[in-house]
Amino acid sequence: MEADLSDFNIDAPRWDQCTFLGRVKHFFNITDPRTVLVPERELDWAKVMVEQSRMGTVPPGTQVEQLFYAKKLYDSAFHPDTGDKMNVIGRMSFQVPGGMIITGFMLQFYRTMPAVIFWQWVNQSFNALVNYTNRNAASPTSVRQMAVSYITATTTAVATAVGMNMLTKRAPPLVGRWVPFAAVAAANCVNIPMMRQQELIQGICVKDRNHNEIGHSRRAAAIGITQVVISRITMAAPGMILLPVLMERLEKLRFVQRVRVLHAPLQVLLSGCFLIFMVPVACGLFPQQCELPVSYLEPELQDTIKAKYREPVPYVYFNKGL
Repeated sequence: MEADLSDFNIDAPRWDQCTFLGRVKHFFNITDPRTVLVPERELDWAKVMVEQSRMGTVPPGTQVEQLFYAKKLYDSAFHPDTGDKMNVIGRMSFQVPGGMIITGFMLQFYRTMPAVIFWQWVNQSFNALVNYTNRNAASPTSVRQMAVSYITATTTAVATAVGMNMLTKRAPPLVGRWVPFAAVAAANCVNIPMMRQQELIQGICVKDRNHNEIGHSRRAAAIGITQVVISRITMAAPGMILLPVLMERLEKLRFVQRVRVLHAPLQVLLSGCFLIFMVPVACGLFPQQCELPVSYLEPELQDTIKAKYREPVPYVYFNKGL
């Protein structure tokens, strides 16, 4: 017996997005690193299935599980604003494989200046691509703005790492191991706002509950970008703070001292273990579709809403990005 999919809403979340646990389950689903290995043909099939479901023209014999799987692939690989396929490296599902390699090597090679500069540059290049890929696409970003934000963030990260390395030369070894996290946190505070500066200048697109565009708000953009910065720092924090403590103790053991060549692979593996959980947890800290009281918007935008709608509009909604 075929399932009745006539009333199936493929865009309705499977888990309650008003709760932290519901958001974490959602992001565990769409940031699954295995989706990075899905062939292009299967991703294109997923997009077709999602679009057909939205139009109510699902092929006969389609099961609900197939639609859930198609939506999982669609959400992991296609931008929520444009529907365009995102580059593989910039997807949140690539955060675990990409992030574990970079984090592991940043934590391993923190002693020499060339290594610090190189791995901070690699990390900020990766972050810049992720930030651009997961931006709110309703606000276009020029090549010049991307270049300025990339150079600024990279300079900030390198300067922080080099400066703190010099300041912590006489500090306990563990303090030196925490320098990469300080550099990453400082750079995130620069990279994300700079990459999305157009939203801060012109405002982010806000909509009503029926997804009709109302206007652009700079205040909404500031809130969304702040939440993204907090999420990214939270994503990196457990691995980059706790892993140095663990490695500091492990390296005192004789058998670990004998296999120094395995220290870097071990840190990469352990970084991956942290990121598997922290990517969905950090992404789920705040709703991706933010709800903001109209009273918090700019006065001119409030006047526009009052003139456009007969009934009071209590909230507006916007995609804060990831």
